[in-house]
Amino acid sequence: MSPAKAITIGMVAALAALGGLVAASLMSGTKNIELETGTLLKTPRTIEAFALKDSSGAVFDNARLAGHWSMVFAGFTYCPDVCPSTLQMLKGLTTRLDAANTPVQVVFLSVDPQRDTPAVLERYVHYFSPEFVGVTGSDDELEKLARSLSLVYAKVPGETPESYTMDHSAALVLINPQGQVTAYFLPPHRVDQLAADMQRVVRGQG
Repeated sequence: MSPAKAITIGMVAALAALGGLVAASLMSGTKNIELETGTLLKTPRTIEAFALKDSSGAVFDNARLAGHWSMVFAGFTYCPDVCPSTLQMLKGLTTRLDAANTPVQVVFLSVDPQRDTPAVLERYVHYFSPEFVGVTGSDDELEKLARSLSLVYAKVPGETPESYTMDHSAALVLINPQGQVTAYFLPPHRVDQLAADMQRVVRGQG
C-alpha cells in the first residue's frame, strides 16, 4: 500500500470515527420508539440547501425530499460489493414496505461524479429497481449534502489515474416527510428487522 493511500484511508477512518461520536452524542429514542437496527435523532436535523442532478438530468434538491419518507445511501457504481449488496437489500425492503403501505423513496447518492455520468447512474440504479433515484453533482454540492447527513467519503488513488476507488460511509440515512434527517441505520443491514423498524418510525412520527 502506498503512503498516499494509507494516509487517505486513515483520514477516512478518523473522520468516520469522529462523525460517529458526534452523531452518537445527538441520538436518543423519540417518543419511546426502540429500534433493532438503527437509532433515532432526539430532534430531526435540518438539511442545508443543496442542488444535485438525478440520472435524468432533473434538479434534485431539498424539495425532492419533502412529502414522503426517503432512505439515502452513498456509494458509487464501480463499488465491488457493499453498494450492490446494499441496493439489493433495499429492493427487498421497499417490497416489504410497499406491501405494508409504508412506501419509502430510495436515493442512491453517487460520490463519484467523474465516472458516474447520468446514463451510467441510471442503468445502475434501475437494475435494482426502476423506482430508485440516482443522484450526483459537483464536488461542492456533494460535500454540502454529505456534511448535512454526517456521511464521509474520500477518493483513494489506484495504480493508474483511472483505477481509483472511493471509501464511503455504509450507513443508511432516513429522511422524514419534512425533509429532515431522522434516523441512521448501520450495517449489517437486515431487511426484515429494518422493515419492522421503518414501520415503527412511521407509525410513531406519522
